[in-house]
Amino acid sequence: MPHGHSHDHGGCSHEATDVDHALEMGIEYSLYTKIDLDNTECLNEETDGQGKSVFKPYERRQDLSKFVQSDADEELLFNIPFTGNVKLKGIIISGANDDSHPNMVKIFKNRPRMTFDDAKAKPDQEFHLTRDVRGEIEYSPKVVTFSSVHHLSLYFPSNFGDDNTRIYYIGLRGEFTEAHYHGVTICNYEARANAADHKDKAFDGVGRAIQ
Repeated sequence: MPHGHSHDHGGCSHEATDVDHALEMGIEYSLYTKIDLDNTECLNEETDGQGKSVFKPYERRQDLSKFVQSDADEELLFNIPFTGNVKLKGIIISGANDDSHPNMVKIFKNRPRMTFDDAKAKPDQEFHLTRDVRGEIEYSPKVVTFSSVHHLSLYFPSNFGDDNTRIYYIGLRGEFTEAHYHGVTICNYEARANAADHKDKAFDGVGRAIQ
């Protein structure tokens, strides 16, 4: 009987582990909340603003009501600015279970407002993609290369043979730090410091040439 109890408990523990894993992944894949969506653009999207919809919570990665589809041909190019600095550790790219799924992504860091011509340059990293309908395959960028990213460009040059490319979900995992927080604080502090005696103190040690 004790053996049976132990076995049942093991089952419960396994279930809890699955739930914990899903919650953990949801937290880890929350970089979408740090994207500056107002300035995010997707070139060659069929409908304006469609590309922004693929950056969504991890638990909604299988929601097929939101997607982006390419327009003139199979190429898509995302320009993704962040609201701070990101250390990028993982990417998930989910598409349809057909030939419209992208078969490659080329990744560029810190090159704002890239065009398709710009995307012909050598990327910082590229991955050959596998069809991933459920959003379960993670690609691992080189941490050394992507340790301080304030802008990410994802170029999808081709798919598995369709005229158009369709993407349902792009997940980004990593660490986020506020950008230039210290600098902004000093800036505001000096702007408020109007007293002459404080100005003297502020510039003391930097050089009194301004006197």
